[in-house]
Amino acid sequence: MKRADFNTEPSDKVTNATNAKRTELTQHMKITDVKPFAVWVGRRNQMLVKIETDAGIYGWGESGFSGRELGVKGIMEHYREFLIGKDPMARGGLWQEMYRSQYFEGGRTLTAAISAIDLALHDIVGKKLGVPVYELLGGKHRHTIPVFATTAGPYGPDMIEQAKEFMGRGINAFRLSYDNMDIQSGGLFEPRESIANSAEWLIKARESLGNQAIIGIDYHHRLSPAETASFCQMMPSHTLDFLEEPIRDESPEAYEALRKLTDVPFAIGEEFASKWQFLPYIERGITQYARVDICNVGGFTEAMKVAGWAEAHYIDLMPHNPLGPICTAASVHMSAAVPNFAWLEVNMERAEDPDRTVFTEQVEFNGSGYVVNDRPGLGVDVDESKLTEPFKFWEAPHPHRADGSHTNW
Repeated sequence: MKRADFNTEPSDKVTNATNAKRTELTQHMKITDVKPFAVWVGRRNQMLVKIETDAGIYGWGESGFSGRELGVKGIMEHYREFLIGKDPMARGGLWQEMYRSQYFEGGRTLTAAISAIDLALHDIVGKKLGVPVYELLGGKHRHTIPVFATTAGPYGPDMIEQAKEFMGRGINAFRLSYDNMDIQSGGLFEPRESIANSAEWLIKARESLGNQAIIGIDYHHRLSPAETASFCQMMPSHTLDFLEEPIRDESPEAYEALRKLTDVPFAIGEEFASKWQFLPYIERGITQYARVDICNVGGFTEAMKVAGWAEAHYIDLMPHNPLGPICTAASVHMSAAVPNFAWLEVNMERAEDPDRTVFTEQVEFNGSGYVVNDRPGLGVDVDESKLTEPFKFWEAPHPHRADGSHTNW
């Protein structure tokens, strides 16, 4: 071989390989199908979506609008008509097109559908580039995602013992139980009776668990501002480290008035369906933790904007994670990629005994947190052939007060 050949041939091969790789990465994919699945999985309905491309790469997403899955499915079927043929790499532009493509912008049903599609698009892009989704969001700040758990039993001694078990395994943040009366069966719920009983046992819990425990409670917007104020005033300072969603969120002014009546930090936002809903709660210092739900707020595209906004106001994220493995995987990637993070919600039963019949790949739980994996995309996969159990009608309970009037579930 001549010296000239020796010097140039490898260089040509490298150049050709580089150009081929560049062509592969820059070649436009096209969306070939958007497949919504409103199906029963395990013990609940799930609203999933699979987006397929002409490159053979697919992505999965999940919607968080529980109880209204068929409405979300209808929106996805509508979006499908103009998403087919589009480039999935242009996920930010597609988000804007979906959100702005109707005169009546926004609303929980629309953004729940957009959220699931956005997750699936990020899954595709990560797989295309061969990187986990957190790399698309700026890289990871942490290798393990700390969690907060929730006691499963009724309020009382068993609740305190379960909290001690959590602490023994390294989970120091948790939501304790409260007196929800007959609310889960659609029966009686009297707020004043509930808060009196709950406050008594929360005081005992703090005395038993000590100051190392991070204690919260989720009243699931079942109280009024006056009832919430009374509840907080029944307990010594630092009985609670956070109070989640005590009242409905339609009126920031009501929350703002409540903020002046108690020193307990608030954790608000799991119902918010856009950055605009977060606006007053962040800008006015109403909430101290942002309960972002990535399957409701608008996917990664919208959630990362809320996260940056919250960071500017020294507010940590405390993501809502009540759904299935896709929601968990997406929440783990978001939680890894933001500096302002507290804890991710965990369902201990599902985390410790995951069902891999349908979700064949999932993020791993190490006993006290989620491990941030480096698989391309979301790092979760679904056996589509197992999505065969049809949607089942489910409606949240409709509880009432003693006088017969309806109250919040």
